[in-house]
Parts: sequence; structure tokens; C-alpha cells
Amino acid sequence: MTRVRFAPSPTGRLHVGNIRPALMNWLFALKRGGVFILRFDDTDAARSTRAFADGIEEDLRWLGIEPDLIVRQSERSATHDAARDRLIAAGRLYPCYETPDELERRRRRALAQKKPPIYDRAALELTDKDRAHFEAEGRRAHWRFRLDGRPVAFTDLIRGPQIINTASMSDPVLVREDGSYLYTLPSVADDIDLGITHVIRGEDHVSNTGAQIELFEALGAEPPVFAHHNLLTDEDGQGLSKRLGSASVADFRLQGYEPLAVAIEAVLTGTSLPVAPYPSLAAISEDFEFSAVSHGAARFSESELDGLNARMLHAMAFEDVAPRLETLGLSEPALWEALRENLTRFADIADWARLVTGPVQPVIEDSDAGFLVEAAALLPAEPWDEDTWRTWTEALKQKSGRKGRALFHPLRLALTGRGDGPELRILLPLIGRRACLDRLAGRPGRRT
Repeated sequence: MTRVRFAPSPTGRLHVGNIRPALMNWLFALKRGGVFILRFDDTDAARSTRAFADGIEEDLRWLGIEPDLIVRQSERSATHDAARDRLIAAGRLYPCYETPDELERRRRRALAQKKPPIYDRAALELTDKDRAHFEAEGRRAHWRFRLDGRPVAFTDLIRGPQIINTASMSDPVLVREDGSYLYTLPSVADDIDLGITHVIRGEDHVSNTGAQIELFEALGAEPPVFAHHNLLTDEDGQGLSKRLGSASVADFRLQGYEPLAVAIEAVLTGTSLPVAPYPSLAAISEDFEFSAVSHGAARFSESELDGLNARMLHAMAFEDVAPRLETLGLSEPALWEALRENLTRFADIADWARLVTGPVQPVIEDSDAGFLVEAAALLPAEPWDEDTWRTWTEALKQKSGRKGRALFHPLRLALTGRGDGPELRILLPLIGRRACLDRLAGRPGRRT
């Protein structure tokens, strides 16, 4: 069975760049009937908080992602310790005692000698006596993973065949001096223990993959299949992680965007699939393939999101939004049909609905006062339908001699108090004759 994971660090809220891998993992699992695991990489005790973790769960739920399993690395130390001990016993994890200053001096010396600035593995030459001496000085070991130093080949589901030569890399530190773990060992140990079959993540992790594959193999496990997708940037090509305030999922929610619109923009930008309305994440999963993901940057545009959000609202049937309308005290299907094509956010419906229900303060210019008296006199009797507007304005055109803007604009200003909005042929039956007469007379008419 396909098993994937999304592994955020709960050190802040999700931004739109974070949700791209979350959505790709979700769509991949959804299409294959697989398992989606939310794994909090919360071993950074100083910065990780339960409040941020709860916020991440809330953000994912808003987007329509419901994890099959939620785990926390901070509760899995026994798994990590067992992996560490196994690597030490196999001679693949070795203690080092260099200070940061000593390592920096070696790095500079290597650069001066035009050599690669990688760790020279001096700690492998230490004797038991040497290590005891360092311990007596108060030094505590950090532990490095001894790489094979070979070309590591794998087939990336997005980027195709890849080769990473670990001979050009420093042996990575997996355990700090205080015994805490850096990202790599807990991540690999948990991927093995949780049976992760595919690791879908940003292309900024490609360079880590060679060492991680060696670590999987050193722990006796088959490496998962990797897929490294392009990263979202802003319209200027800057990383979205630097813009947490403006691009956070929580911020989009507070601004009233449709969650599906945010999801579509985040996951389909930078692919060959159109960034267009879909009815659900499940529908996207049917079309989404890794072959559609571009190898170039994916530029996230909030203006495009605005347009997509509006298009989705315009296409929604009354049944899709009835419960949300009910909370606003609006339950007329005809009202939704009349107003939806003017919405950019769902919450805008409340303002537009006031054009119908009132009160509306009419806008009447002195030069139009007499014309509006004529208009009130010619207002047809009810019942009204969408033909009433044409019947009324034709009669008014013949009576007043006005046409075009001179005819229609004063009526709109009087009936709605503004110069733009839905077609009056649709609004007129909803407003009703009594409220129209009030507004034509300059009174803030309410629908009764």
C-alpha cells in the first residue's frame, strides 16, 4: 500500500509554499487509496509548540486534508535511539570532538589549498586514549555518519534519473554534543518504522537524498521512492518562506478565500495542468500526475488567486452554499443566482444583498429628480419577472426621451445607491415595487 508523509516542523504556521508538498502527498495517496501520515518533526524543543502543531492541523483540515495518522517525533525517541545504536555497532556512526572554531579553520585551510571544504574524517584516527583525553577536557562528542563515498543513483518521479556522489560531501552530523538529533536520523528512522513508500518533497532536498539513501541502506531498509517538486516563489521569484505574514494559510482563511481555490493555486501552479476550478481535491487527484510538474520555478500569484476564487464562486449552485448563506440570514436561491457573479469573496454577498433587502440610501442628482418622478409613475404593477425591467424602461424611454446612460444610470443610482452591480433586470423583482417606489422618491427603501 502507498504510504506517504507530510512532515512539518511545528515552529510556525503553514505558508502557501508548505502546503504544496502537503497537497502533492495527499493527491498521490488519494488517487491510489493510500495512507497519508502527518508527522510533526518536533525534536527542536526550543521552537516547537503544541499551539503551532494544532494550527497546522487546523490549516490542513481547512484545505480538505484529513490525515490517516498523526505522529510526533518527540514521542518516538526509542525508535531513534535504536537506529543510533545500530549504526554505532555497525561502525557507521562515529564520535567527533572538534569545536566549531576548529572545523572552521580546517575549512578555510582546505579552501586556501584549493581542496573541497569537506570534513577530513580526522576523528576516525582517534584512539581510545585520545577520546578519553577529550572527555577529560569536558568535550562531548557529536556523531557523524560515515558515508560510502560513492555515486548514489535513484530515479526521481519528477526529475528523472539522478546521481549524487557522496564522495564530494562531508560525513553529516546526526547527533549533537548534547545527545539530541538533527533532522536526518529521526526522519529516516521514522520513514522506515512507518513504512513510508514515497517521499514527496521540495527540490531543495535533492542534495540530501544521496546521504539519506545510504542511511536507509545502513539500517537495512529499502529506500522509498523519491519525488522532488519545484518550489513556489512569489511573483518576483523570491521564496515564499520569507513572506509568512502575507502568504500564510491562516491569512488566506481570514481574508475569506475559498480553501479549494487556495489549494488549486498552490498545487497546480508550475504544472502543465490548468489552474482552473475543480469541484474537489478528489477531482484534482484524478488528473494530477508527476509528469505534469514543471522543472522550472512555480510563481504564486495572489492576483491569479483572486481571479480563480471569483470564478469558483460564480460557478457555485445554491445547494453548494445554502448552509453558509443560512448563517448570514440569506436563504433565497434567487438572491444567490442574482448576486454570485459579482463576488470575489463569499462574504461579499452580505454587502450585495443589502442592495435588495435595504436599507439603501438613494443617490439622486437634482437634474434627475423630475425624471425619477416619471419613472415612479410608470412603474408596472406586480407580479414582476425579469421582463419587467425592459417593459418599464421602454415605456420610460418613450415618455422621457432619454436613452442609454442618461436613462439607465439615474435609475441604478436611485435603486441601489451605487453605480455598479448586478443587472437591474434581475434585481428588480427581488427588490419589489414598494421598496422601488421609496427609493425613487429618495427614501431609504427596505424590502418588506
